Amino acid sequence: MPRFSVLLLAVLVGLSGSAFAADAPKPNIVLLFADDFGLDGVSCYGSDKHKTPNIDKLAASGTRFETAYSYPLCGPTRALLMSGRHSFRTGGITNGSWRNGGPGAKSADEHPVAKVLKQAGYATGMAGKWRQVGETPRDWGFDEYITDPTAGGWFWQNKHLKNGEEFTAPEGSYAPDVIHDFTIDFLRRHKNERFFYYYSMHHVHGPIQRTPDTKEGQGTLYDDNIAYLDKQVGAVIAELEKLGLREKTLVIFTADNGTALIFPSEIGGRTINGKKGSMQVGGSRVPFIASWPGTTPAGKVSKDILSLADPHATFAELAGAKLPDTLKFDGRSFAPQL
Repeated sequence: MPRFSVLLLAVLVGLSGSAFAADAPKPNIVLLFADDFGLDGVSCYGSDKHKTPNIDKLAASGTRFETAYSYPLCGPTRALLMSGRHSFRTGGITNGSWRNGGPGAKSADEHPVAKVLKQAGYATGMAGKWRQVGETPRDWGFDEYITDPTAGGWFWQNKHLKNGEEFTAPEGSYAPDVIHDFTIDFLRRHKNERFFYYYSMHHVHGPIQRTPDTKEGQGTLYDDNIAYLDKQVGAVIAELEKLGLREKTLVIFTADNGTALIFPSEIGGRTINGKKGSMQVGGSRVPFIASWPGTTPAGKVSKDILSLADPHATFAELAGAKLPDTLKFDGRSFAPQL
């Protein structure tokens, strides 16, 4: 084959691959968002200690991004994720600044991702940690939601806010199970329509406590919490498969910031510099996996740099939604990388 033809073919293949996800039918979107969970907790990122078979399986079915960055603290990251705009624009500069008379991110001043997708015809739902963002999930565009009244990490309590009403789960309920059950119910009820679901998981924020799977006398509570997080990720994927939705759904797994300082793990015998709250790499470099079987190539590893502002732009593009010109958005769509 002539050299020019070979080059032309390579260019066309590259272009067709980069346009594939953007040109595919609009997907459901499930965003699995772990808490205080850096690269060193995930075995497919090289963790020496922890095993995460379900997260690894998700990565093997899609693209694993090696250089994805959040803020080093959860409140600013969550405002960034919802708005697609950096904290100096939104006022979401720290955890709960809105509670202390600070600016905080205000939904009325933003074009939140859930509202973007809702306007594009998506059903929207969320479950789990929310408090650091401020207002309620409904203000930010979520039709259905369940949260708890704490900042996260208080696992054995049964008080929740469900669709604007106080909800008390049975005594002895494990909060991550309550929000997980809400999640599965949402997926089942909306299986015949397009949906966006934000699963803001409790694990592995401290204080680290036993899980329902912890065995009496076992001294590995942090390991148990990672295992429970991985178990819940696997259960969501299994439910999507059971409902016949897996190839219709883009699943993203990522986290709000790096691992907390008191729970360091090693990758290749070396501890990552910095942890949660630090400006070093360990504070803000997070796992990021995107899987949409039949659309995203399986087992791909990308070194492209991502910010957690980018899902906002990506989801809008995949949903066929146009963002307003009146706001400056910091995210860039990674749909071409899928």
